[in-house]
Amino acid sequence: MEQRRTRRFTLQLPVSITRYGTERITQPGLTKNISSGGILFTSEREPDTGASIEYVINLSGPPEQGVSLRCIGKVLRASPSESGGPAYDIAATLERYEFVRPED
Repeated sequence: MEQRRTRRFTLQLPVSITRYGTERITQPGLTKNISSGGILFTSEREPDTGASIEYVINLSGPPEQGVSLRCIGKVLRASPSESGGPAYDIAATLERYEFVRPED
């Protein structure tokens, strides 16, 4: 039986990858599960394992009213998604984060 250090929550939330390593990008995705230490999400682009990653999770509501979580971590693994299509399941750590609100 697999034992995890932190509880995972199955949540499907929009996520936007804003940086892989030193490359600035805008890549949409969708979370599969989240814990206090990491995230599993789908994306169309496969990142390099071990690379730094920055991503923003939209927690609620439309972007102009909602709250987002800007996160920085490292890519732990990436594998072809079982959901089909040109997508990858990407596991990444959640090392630092900050809540962000739309600018007034």
